[in-house]
Amino acid sequence: MPRLRCACVLCAETAVVVYMLLFANPQTASAQPVAGKPVSFINDVAPILKENCLACHDAKKKSGKYDMTTFEKLLAGGANGEQIVPGKPESSEFHTLMVTTEQRRMPPRDKGEAVPKDKAEVIARWIKEGAKIDGGLDTKADLVKELRVRWKPPVPPKTYQFPIIVNALAFVPDGKQLVVGGHHELTIWAVDTGKLVKRIYTRAERAYAMAFLPDGKLAVAGGRPGQEGDVRIYNINAKGKMEGDVEILDGVNDKTVLVKHLFDVEDSVLCLAVSPDGKTLAAGGCDRAVRVFDLSDGVEKAKLVQIVENHADWVLGCALTADGKYLVTAGRDKTAKVWDLKAKESVVTFPEHQNIVYGVAIKADGSVGFSVGADKNIRTWKPNGEGKQVKAGGGHGDEIFKVIAAPKDALLATSSADKTVRLWNLETLAATKTLSGLTDYVYAVAFSADGQLVAGGSYDGEVRVWKVSDGSVVKGWNASPGMVSKEPEPKKK
Repeated sequence: MPRLRCACVLCAETAVVVYMLLFANPQTASAQPVAGKPVSFINDVAPILKENCLACHDAKKKSGKYDMTTFEKLLAGGANGEQIVPGKPESSEFHTLMVTTEQRRMPPRDKGEAVPKDKAEVIARWIKEGAKIDGGLDTKADLVKELRVRWKPPVPPKTYQFPIIVNALAFVPDGKQLVVGGHHELTIWAVDTGKLVKRIYTRAERAYAMAFLPDGKLAVAGGRPGQEGDVRIYNINAKGKMEGDVEILDGVNDKTVLVKHLFDVEDSVLCLAVSPDGKTLAAGGCDRAVRVFDLSDGVEKAKLVQIVENHADWVLGCALTADGKYLVTAGRDKTAKVWDLKAKESVVTFPEHQNIVYGVAIKADGSVGFSVGADKNIRTWKPNGEGKQVKAGGGHGDEIFKVIAAPKDALLATSSADKTVRLWNLETLAATKTLSGLTDYVYAVAFSADGQLVAGGSYDGEVRVWKVSDGSVVKGWNASPGMVSKEPEPKKK
């Protein structure tokens, strides 16, 4: 698998390229219009516009005062004309600007490559056929949203050719199984044997965060980098179909499996937090916002109660106090922040990392905040007043991606690019154990509900489960279905 390193481990642009290369699937490729059939605007033309034009001609930029986000605005043209003449592609500047060899071209020469020849020919065919809109499609409809609604996720590969990047994992409530994010799926593994027992197909290409609700349902944040993001809630105990020894659940179409679609946005949702009582859920991501939901009446009646826009860049981590009053967030803008959900106002900004802050946690009573980041340190600070730092702890040899609090004991766990998981005393910030055995960046970490086990997942698909008490390995495996990993050696006494 190719080795990657970027300023942010969740770089959307890199993720798109990697997954196109590693999991190429004919269902995801944009097909040419079928010969003999009319060109479809929404299925054939709009995807070309999204790929080649909307970066400069969306509702925000409107380069040349040309907004292409709806059919109506597309036909209206911009300040320089760009007219579309139905039936005459050679007279339609919209098309000729795509294929011209002159200096003025669309996209502009300093913005990238020209529209591929085969794509430009699709545009020409559509214009020649009358530049029509599909029946039933509103001329004022947002084309990006229409494309998102129509997109169909591929079936995950039965056997993975390359290891999956583990960005999220979670123990089921009884601690006997571990849920791991896969490629357009969630995979569930037996902790004691490392055996795959269940696969849940998902719309999201990648899961970035997950948390169980008190009723046993699983909330998952994820998306397709640069395309869409969402939070969906699954009943992982729904009945599926058996394929050999593995149960398959359809989390895309089966409403007994996908019990709630909370929201979707135009890029990945990267973090998720649920209050211990299950009444509050918060999720944030690439759009720099955190959406907060009230689940008091159950997930079926979930209510969006506020949208917190408190960061200047991606929101990479979030946590809630036990009472659901405060929201703590980590940002690519190099800060950790505290938001008062009741007063709907910012309380504290903690800037001491001076670099990307990847993850946050907070004591149940809200008295101490914890943050980790690219500076290789775990820091504690007061989430009220001036947000002053209390302590800083070193120990990891590289960037720290996640920090989580144990459900019972006064422990924290962190995962790092130094290929380890560390356990810390929550009160003194002293490192108590270093858990090794993984051989790549450790992006995900999770405690079991009873606090007796901790798991880590890495860039190369490897997963390890350790006992918290003595740091011994319970089991290790590669969470990419069909791939075999080397059995971890038992801890020497």
